[in-house]
Amino acid sequence: MKEAAGEANMTVITIVLIGVVAAVGAILVPRILDSANMKSACAEMGGNLSGKKCTWKDYTTNPDGEEKYCTLTKCNKGANKDKWVCVRGCV
Repeated sequence: MKEAAGEANMTVITIVLIGVVAAVGAILVPRILDSANMKSACAEMGGNLSGKKCTWKDYTTNPDGEEKYCTLTKCNKGANKDKWVCVRGCV
C-alpha cells in the first residue's frame, strides 16, 4: 500500500512540474519572439535596437549621416497589423 501511495505522489509531482514548465514557456516564448521581430524590423531600416528605440543614419539629407530614431510599436490595425513598425508606420 505504501508503494502505491509513493507512486501516486510522484505522479502528482510530475504533473505539477510539467504545468510549471508549460506556464514559464507560455510567458517567455512570446516575449522572445517579439524581441526577435523588433530587432528584425529595426535591422530592415539599417538601424540598431536599444529597448524599443531604433536608431539609424540617414544619408539622404546630410553626407555625414543624420542620426534618426523611432520607437517601435506593434500595430493593431491596417496593412501592418501584428507587425513591429515605427510609431508613424501604423497606417
